[in-house]
Amino acid sequence: MYNSNIPSDTEVPSTAKLIKSTIIAAVTAGILLVTVVMPAEYGIDPTGAGKVLGLTRMGEIKTSLAEEAAQDAAMDKQAVAEAESVSEPEIAPVPEQEVEIQTHEMSVTLAPDEGTEIKVAMKKGAKVDYVWETNGGKANFDVHGDSKELKINYHNYYKGSDQKRQGTLVAEFDGSHGWFWRNRTKEPLTITIKTNGEYSSIKRY
Repeated sequence: MYNSNIPSDTEVPSTAKLIKSTIIAAVTAGILLVTVVMPAEYGIDPTGAGKVLGLTRMGEIKTSLAEEAAQDAAMDKQAVAEAESVSEPEIAPVPEQEVEIQTHEMSVTLAPDEGTEIKVAMKKGAKVDYVWETNGGKANFDVHGDSKELKINYHNYYKGSDQKRQGTLVAEFDGSHGWFWRNRTKEPLTITIKTNGEYSSIKRY
C-alpha cells in the first residue's frame, strides 16, 4: 500500500543512458555556442553558420560598440586628469597708466569785455605748474574745474584780477581744470600762459 509509488528497476534510467544524455546535451550546447552565441555576442563565426543566420553582423556591431564605449571612457578619464593637472594662470595686476608730463605755451587776444578759458584734463591729485601774464593791463580771472562724468558743473579754486599770476593747480577730482579770463580794459589784451604738469590734453574753449 505504501510502496505503490516506488518506480521499478525498469523505469529508472540506466547509467549508460544518463551518460549518453549528458554527452548529447554537452554537444548540443557546444554546437549552439559555436553557431549562435559566439557569432551573435562576439562576431566570431568559425563555422560560417552565424553569417548565414545573420548573427555574425550582430556580434560585430556589439563588439564595435563595446570598443567605442571603452575608448570614450578612457578619453574622458584622460581629459579629467589633464584638466585637474592644469593650474589656474596667474593674472598679473595691471599697473595704473602714468600720465606723461606735458608742457605747453598758448596765447589768446581778447577784445574789450571779451572772455575765454583754457583747461587741461587731469586725474584727481594731478598737478600742473603754470604762469600767465598779459601784455598790458589787468585781466579778471577765475580758476575752476568741472566734470561731466561726476556731474560737477563748476568748482571754484580762486579768482581775482591781475596782470600776472603763477602757481600750482592740484586737481580735486577727475575732469577739466583751468583758467577763465575777461578783458575789462578798453584795449585789446593778449594773455600768454605756460603750463607744465600731469595732464592728458589742453584746450581753449
